[in-house]
Amino acid sequence: MATLLYRLGRGALRRRRLVVALWLVVLVVAGLAAATLRGPTASNFTMPGTESQRALDLLAEQFPAASGATGTIAVKAPADGQLATPEGQAVVQELVQEASALPGVVGAVNPLQVGAVSPNGRYALVQVQFASGGDDVTDEQRTAYEEVGAAAEAKGWQVAPGGEVLGGEPEIGSTEALGVLVAAIVLIITFGSLVAAGMTMLNALIGVGVGMAGLFALSGVIELTSTAPILALMLGLAVGIDYSLFITSRHRQNLLDGLSPEEAVGRAVGTAGSAVVFAGATVVIALAGLAVVNIPFLTVMGLAAAGTVTVAVLVAITLQPALLGFAGRRVLPRRLRAAVTDDTTADPGAAVDHSGHLDRPAAQTAPAEDESRFGFRWARLITRFRVPVILVGLLGLGLLALPTPDMRLALPGAATAAVGSPARVANDLTVEGFGAGFTGRLAVVIAGDSPQATSAAVPQVTALLQRTENVLAVAPPQLSPDGRTALLGVVPKTGPTDEATETLVHDIRRSVSGIRDADVLLTGVTAIGIDVSEKLSDALPIYLLLVVGLSVLLLMLVFRSLLVPIKAALGFLLTVAATFGITVAVFQQGHLADLVGLDTPGPLISFLPILLIGILFGLAMDYEVFLVSRMREDFVHGKSARQATISGMGHGARVVTAAALIMMSVFGGFVFLEDPVIKSMGFALAVGVAIDAFVVRMTIVPAVMSLLGDRAWWLPKWLNRALPNVDIEGEGLRTHLEEKTPARV
Repeated sequence: MATLLYRLGRGALRRRRLVVALWLVVLVVAGLAAATLRGPTASNFTMPGTESQRALDLLAEQFPAASGATGTIAVKAPADGQLATPEGQAVVQELVQEASALPGVVGAVNPLQVGAVSPNGRYALVQVQFASGGDDVTDEQRTAYEEVGAAAEAKGWQVAPGGEVLGGEPEIGSTEALGVLVAAIVLIITFGSLVAAGMTMLNALIGVGVGMAGLFALSGVIELTSTAPILALMLGLAVGIDYSLFITSRHRQNLLDGLSPEEAVGRAVGTAGSAVVFAGATVVIALAGLAVVNIPFLTVMGLAAAGTVTVAVLVAITLQPALLGFAGRRVLPRRLRAAVTDDTTADPGAAVDHSGHLDRPAAQTAPAEDESRFGFRWARLITRFRVPVILVGLLGLGLLALPTPDMRLALPGAATAAVGSPARVANDLTVEGFGAGFTGRLAVVIAGDSPQATSAAVPQVTALLQRTENVLAVAPPQLSPDGRTALLGVVPKTGPTDEATETLVHDIRRSVSGIRDADVLLTGVTAIGIDVSEKLSDALPIYLLLVVGLSVLLLMLVFRSLLVPIKAALGFLLTVAATFGITVAVFQQGHLADLVGLDTPGPLISFLPILLIGILFGLAMDYEVFLVSRMREDFVHGKSARQATISGMGHGARVVTAAALIMMSVFGGFVFLEDPVIKSMGFALAVGVAIDAFVVRMTIVPAVMSLLGDRAWWLPKWLNRALPNVDIEGEGLRTHLEEKTPARV
C-alpha cells in the first residue's frame, strides 16, 4: 500500500493543476446537486419492531386523523378562577378557533369541554391535531402555530404553544467557527508557517465542503435525522484537518532531510498517508458498523459521517500533495527555508541524486534532530517512572469513570431544551399548572377485528389503566370512523424521563397483555423514547465487543504483535469509561453544568454512548498508529525497546498533540450551541479525544511499552505467516526505493 500511495503522491504533485481543478469541479457539482436535490431532515426517531412504532403504524393505517403530529397550547389566565368566568371562557374559545384555523391543523379541542383545566381555574391545555407527521409540518405552518394567541396575550394572558410539532432541525450558527479558528491557530503554531497552516485548513475545508454537499444532495432520496449532518460536519472538519496535518508534517521533515519536493511528497503520502488511510478506514468501519445494531436512524447517521471521513481521506492523499507542490519550500518556517532548495528555485551548487536527495554545499546541511524537544524529554520521564505513571493513570481514569454506572438514556425532550425556547416555555408552563406527567402523556391504541370487539375492549383496558400505579388520569376514548380503532390518552404522575414513568410503561404493557379480543399497544413520544433507549442499551455491549475485537485484529495486522493490540484495546476501554463518567457527571448530574452553558441536566441522548464508541475507536486507533508505528520502525532497525519508545514519542508527540488540540477545538466549538443534544455530543467527543490522546496514548502507552520491552513485539510464527502484510510503516516502500536507487560512491 505504501508503494502505491508513494506513486499517487508523486503523480498528484506532477499534475497538481489538474488535481486541483478536478476537486474544484467536484465541489461545484456537489454544491449544485445539494442546492437542487436537497430534501428535508427528520427530527423523529423511529424504531421498527418496537411496540410503540407498531402502534403508530397502525394509527396511520386505520386512524389517520389521529396519527399526525400533535401540539399542546398551555394557557395561563391573569388570576385564579378566571377560566370559569364568561370573559375567560370567551378568551379560550377565541384561542381554540384561532388554532383550528391554522394551516395544516385538523382541529383543536376546547379544554373547558374536556376538563383540561387546572383545579385552581387558572391553567388550561388546548390540544391541537395536525394532519401530517412532525417531519412533514412545514416551517410556515410551524411558525404560524408558534405565533398563535397574540390577542389573548394582549389581554394579559400567557399563551405558550408546545408539543411534538415544535421539534425541528438544530441550527448551525457562528459559535462553532470558534473551534475552527482555534484549530487554525494551532496549525500556525505547529508549522510556524502561514502557508502551511492555511493550505492544510483549505484542504480540510474543501473536503468537508464536498462531503457535506454530497450528503445534502442525497437527502432527497435518503431520510436523514437532523443530527446526522452536524455529526458529519464535526467529524469531517476534525479528521480533515488532522489527516492533512500528518501528511504535511512528514513532507516538511522529508524536505529537511534533503529530499526534493516531489520525492518528499511521495514519501510523505507513502508513509504518513498509509497511516491516514488506515486511520480513516478504522473510523469508517466503526461508523458503518453501526448498521449491525439494525436501528435505521443510527445507521444513516453512521453512514453519513463515514462518507465525510472517506472524502477527507481521499482529499488528504490527492489534493494535499498537489497543494504542497504549489507551496514549494514555503511550507517551512523562514528560518529553515535556507536549509533546503526546491526544484523551482534550485541552488546552483545543488543536484538531485537518483533517490530524490539533494546534494547541497557543505554550508547547507539539514538541521540535526533535536532530542531536547519536549516529546523526547516527556518520553524519558515516563519510561523512567513507568510503574507509578501506569498506576496513577489507571487510578485517575477509574475515578473519572465512577459516575458511568448511573448513566440514564432518553430521547431529548422539552424539559431539557434551552431556557426561553418555545418548547421549554410551554413545558415549564404545563408543569407549573398541571404537573410533570402532562408533558409526557402516553397513548394506548386498541384495535379490534370489528367495532363490537373494540367497544368491548375499551372499558376493560380503561379499568386496567386506572388501577395501574402512577397513572394520574385516563382520557375518554377517541374512535376511528369505522369504530375498529380506539385511542386512549394516559397521563402519568411523573415526567417523561423519570424512572417511575419508564416503570409505568412496562406495567401498562404487562397489565393489558391479557386482553384477547383486540390488540392493545402503548405508544406516544414518551413510550417511543423508552423503547429506543432500551433497544440501544441492548445493542451497546454487542457493538462494543465488535469494536474491541476489530481493534485487536487491525492492530495485529499493523504491528505484527499480540500485546500491543491488547494494550491498545484496553486503553480504548479506559477512554470510553472515563468519557462516559465525565459526561454523566456534567450533563446528567449537573456538576459544572454552567461551564458548558447547560440550563437543565437530564438523561443523555439515547444514541450518544454507541455513537461515541464508534467515533472514539477510530480516533484512538489514529493516535495509536502514529505513535507506535514509529516505535516499531526504530525497534526493527536495531534500537532497544526503551530507545524505540522514546524515539517514537519524540517524533510523534508534537504532531499528535497538535492533532488532538485541533480535534478538541472543532468538537468543543459545538458545545456553544444551544441544542443540548449537539452540546453533549461535542462535549463528549472533545473530552474523549483529550483523555485518549494525552492520558492514554501519550502517557500510559509509552509507560506500558517500556515495561513490556521486547515482549511487546512478540507474535507467534504461525500467526505471523497467516496475517497479510499491509505495510503501514512503509517497509516495502523503503525496499522498493533501495532497489531502484544505484549505490552512491
